[in-house]
Amino acid sequence: MNSKVLRFANVAAIIATIVINALANILPINGLDTGTISDSFPVRFVPAGYVFSIWGLIYLGLSAFAVYQALPKQANNPAIAKIGWWFVASCGFNSAWIFAWHYLQFPLTIVLIIGLLVSLIMIYRQLSSVRAEASTADRWLIHTPFSIYLGWATVATIANATIVLYDAGWRGGPLSDSVWTVILLVIGVCLAAFITLRQRDIAYNGVLLWAFIGIAVKQAAFPLVMNAAIVAAVAIALLIGLALIRSLPTQRRKAMA
Repeated sequence: MNSKVLRFANVAAIIATIVINALANILPINGLDTGTISDSFPVRFVPAGYVFSIWGLIYLGLSAFAVYQALPKQANNPAIAKIGWWFVASCGFNSAWIFAWHYLQFPLTIVLIIGLLVSLIMIYRQLSSVRAEASTADRWLIHTPFSIYLGWATVATIANATIVLYDAGWRGGPLSDSVWTVILLVIGVCLAAFITLRQRDIAYNGVLLWAFIGIAVKQAAFPLVMNAAIVAAVAIALLIGLALIRSLPTQRRKAMA
């Protein structure tokens, strides 16, 4: 019975999240567009507008997960059991963040997005223990969607933090905005390297690559940021290549050496 309740809650949670996110820009909530609010802050760790289209991929993947986990054959799937109620929690943080953002409650947004990030980290950690035994369906419909979501939440949390600090009046002194952005990009590459060494997760790194290319495009008027973003993107592309090589069977790796 508890499993059935959880599976229903997962479906209801993603439907509610998608509806709230859609209405945020259709209405829009509080008369403000999500992207317009972000663009009102002159922070550098923000990618070009097209990069945010990744939300379509994220919600497609999460919807596929919700349908998959609701199938009777998945009632005893250990990967789904590992996730537990963390997915419902992540949807709650996501939806609450939308309202806080649109009503310009920026200190609250950082609390909520950290809650979202922690929820996704918990899901990722739980799934890590069953990743090696995952079926093809589990890899594409459970592991990959959450890797993509966690990758984007990582980028979004950093961006959200820079906006909250700017709104609070902090301008980065004694360092400039551009220098701080370079530091944040370095942190992003370090996270990608950590994930590569621990999980060989191509999907997670692919999201960071997508975001950093977008930052280079958006911040073309600031050479230091643009060049750093390009270098960071190249570094992550190399990490993705490393992850691909490490994912190959031992025999094929030896043949390539």
